Amino acid sequence: MILLRTSMPEDPLNQPEWSDAAATRLKIALALVPIAGIAFLWFVGVVRDRLGDLEDRFFSSVYFGSGLLFLAMVFVSMALAGAIVATADWDASRSSRPEIVAFGRAVMLQVTNVYALRMAAVFMISLGTTWHRSGTAPRWLVITTYVIALCLLVITSLSLWVALVFPGWVLLVSVYVLVTVRRAGSRLL
Repeated sequence: MILLRTSMPEDPLNQPEWSDAAATRLKIALALVPIAGIAFLWFVGVVRDRLGDLEDRFFSSVYFGSGLLFLAMVFVSMALAGAIVATADWDASRSSRPEIVAFGRAVMLQVTNVYALRMAAVFMISLGTTWHRSGTAPRWLVITTYVIALCLLVITSLSLWVALVFPGWVLLVSVYVLVTVRRAGSRLL
């Protein structure tokens, strides 16, 4: 996401500078997204496995579905970014070229910042509620999850960098899971 954000201007109406460095960053981002998607699916699986029999079917369906929708929208957004890169080699003298790029970037940003991040917030709210009801996560993590989710629901339009909040939260939860599993494992030895 950082590579994508640093490759294109924040305003979809501004023309991007198609430098070799920006194109390279975008191509690297396009190559990394499928790997990140697989990692996110593993994250969802680990979270569901840790809940075990305490998993609430209703909230489980909501966070599983919203997680898949989030991932699908990220893939669509990156496919649009890939299309923008692929069309960069077109003849720049065509009069419709700037409009095509602007349209593609605007759609990409809408999919990511409006829809995907809101699905990420729904994912977080339903997972936080499941943790709260089952008691499988500490209170500080549940509250942090709710606060971050509320931010994603409300302030995603302020900056493109807000999109990094969700991966940061996933990292926080992943570190928490790794630490608790490691502590439990050392007690068993």
